[in-house]
Amino acid sequence: MKISDLFIMGLKSLSRRKARTILTVLGVVIGSLSIIIMRSIGYGMENNFETTIMQQGSLTTITINTYGDIYDEDGNWVDSKQQVLNDSLVNQIKQIKHVRAVSPVIQKYVTLISGKYYGWANIIAMKRETFEAFDFPTTQYGTYPSEEDNTQIIFGYYMPYEFYDPSSRGYKTITVDLLKDKIDLQFNDYGIDPKKKQFRLPLQNITKMEETKGEMDYNVYMDIDYLKDIYRKYCSTLSLEDRKRAIKSIQEYNMIKLNVDNIDNVLEVQDKIKELGFQSYSQMQYLKPLQETSRTLQMVLGALGLVAMVVSAISIANTMVMSIYERTKEIGIMKVLGCIITDIRKLFLFEATIIGLLGGVIGVILGFIASWIINKFGGPIFSALMSGNYMYDMTNTKFSIIPFYLPFAALLISVAVGLLSGYFPARRATKISAIEAMKTEG
Repeated sequence: MKISDLFIMGLKSLSRRKARTILTVLGVVIGSLSIIIMRSIGYGMENNFETTIMQQGSLTTITINTYGDIYDEDGNWVDSKQQVLNDSLVNQIKQIKHVRAVSPVIQKYVTLISGKYYGWANIIAMKRETFEAFDFPTTQYGTYPSEEDNTQIIFGYYMPYEFYDPSSRGYKTITVDLLKDKIDLQFNDYGIDPKKKQFRLPLQNITKMEETKGEMDYNVYMDIDYLKDIYRKYCSTLSLEDRKRAIKSIQEYNMIKLNVDNIDNVLEVQDKIKELGFQSYSQMQYLKPLQETSRTLQMVLGALGLVAMVVSAISIANTMVMSIYERTKEIGIMKVLGCIITDIRKLFLFEATIIGLLGGVIGVILGFIASWIINKFGGPIFSALMSGNYMYDMTNTKFSIIPFYLPFAALLISVAVGLLSGYFPARRATKISAIEAMKTEG
């Protein structure tokens, strides 16, 4: 029997029992739709967890602070301890396997002055040669520090904030133009020595970052060696006692940041740092339990989708068995006319596969529509479900994300279910006796 004959006979058989065929296809539609929706919601949650955490810092970045938090095995905070962060520790960390870049960090809160208006900024000073490893963004204007010139002051996308007039009523604010307005930087760590002139640094070599949608947008960066140079000048304007404390503040660091070559190695490097006697933290510490929770939820959601598909498989098998009973005489005639058993099996397998294919295609189409509806109108529902989870970002997020492979996987599962469900009924059809089938009425 030709393939075209199988195709025509199969479609005619399905069209003769339209109601039953439609209901059976609907079962497959529900099964494939369930798989797509359940998996896409799980994938959307995992993606949102990861995106939210990445906005707070790179997943491959590890930070060691001057005060390290200590947690028990269940992740509960126990205590914190003071940690001395110096060049000796930086050199030790450089020797750890999988560490791609290490930079000590000095952090200073400074005042920015433009005429009679004042603003503020959080300066983070790092080694300029590590900027690329820590994924510093491209710049709107200006350049990053280099060996030839390390005097750049790098403003994050949302910096500086509005400046205010402290002498005005209601603290009148203005927006300062970094390229046009004159701006001075002033350290305020210690009291002013009345015998000496207050230190102010005119900002001339200014760079502006592109938006990162992360913490870099709200800070000001510079090369750590340049910060030490200008801070020593500031120290020279202080009293002897304050000068000693100020110089010490740039000899011991506020934190050490290191970048790991792969997210899979982050926790391993943290264990090595712990062996050195220091506590550290990374976003992977928070992402890993969230990923485990997300995977568990995806398994549950996926299981629900598979249950729906199993039900549709039973429906297909039932439809095919009923079709065999109704077409017993037809099968007998086919055998008498010399139709080989393999063709009879192919005919029923073809019909079952068509049901699975139709249901899969419709299910995939409805899956995309349902995903759009969930993302468009599902905000209030997901907000209520995830209200206790501060890591879940409800702003401009997609609750359902369909990865490229999912439609194909759902379609493949639907066809496979149809094929497997039709196998035993098709086998049963081939075993019907031609003589007994001819005796059947109808």
